[in-house]
Amino acid sequence: MTDVAARPPIIALSNIRRVYGHGETEVRALDGINLTINEGEFVAIMGPSGSGKSTALNVIGCLDSPTTGHYLFSGTEVATLTRDQRALLRRHYLGFVFQGYNLLSRTSALHNVELPLIYKGMSSLERKKAAIAALAKVGLEHRARHDPSELSGGQQQRVAIARALAGSPRVMLADEPTGNLDTKRSVEIMEVLQQLNRESGLTIVMVTHEADMAGFADRLIWMVDGKIERDEPTRKAA
Repeated sequence: MTDVAARPPIIALSNIRRVYGHGETEVRALDGINLTINEGEFVAIMGPSGSGKSTALNVIGCLDSPTTGHYLFSGTEVATLTRDQRALLRRHYLGFVFQGYNLLSRTSALHNVELPLIYKGMSSLERKKAAIAALAKVGLEHRARHDPSELSGGQQQRVAIARALAGSPRVMLADEPTGNLDTKRSVEIMEVLQQLNRESGLTIVMVTHEADMAGFADRLIWMVDGKIERDEPTRKAA
């Protein structure tokens, strides 16, 4: 058996820079960041507006490419992958949750969760089984036939989380997942993410501007001006 401790980090960023523009218009969204995330960690990234936290998440999610530096996903240099290979990495290994739920209206929760599985080549029966299992993990299997208009904001976000889970990703990337929710619903969503991390060992990387939501994670990355200023355990994990 392979020693778990000997596995490479699931995410390893080395001297990553992301620069937009040239000369006087140049913006260094990421300015030489180094970050290692091991499988099974729950990491929160915080920082003021313009600090680079969302850019970092986009690079990790292969939605953007660094200008310079190295990004290894589970030991593989992402820069060596073709566009199609990066798309396959996103499809099979990454799950995305955004501030906006991005659900199709007039479409049931079940079918919203099933939709990305079509692109994985799964049969109708396989898709339905995986979607129901994902909805069960977020406590919404009883609402599978309901449209988004029949669900609360918190329930819609749980459907979005189920959609990200259905493909069995190794990493979930969450960009302000509680940004559109009140405090009670925000806590509910964070408890769902925390449970998935603890019980399923799902690696979660979350961007948030709310310190109390970041407290649900095990580790806090604080960014300023495209750099990592602090990398420390949260009080919960300390």
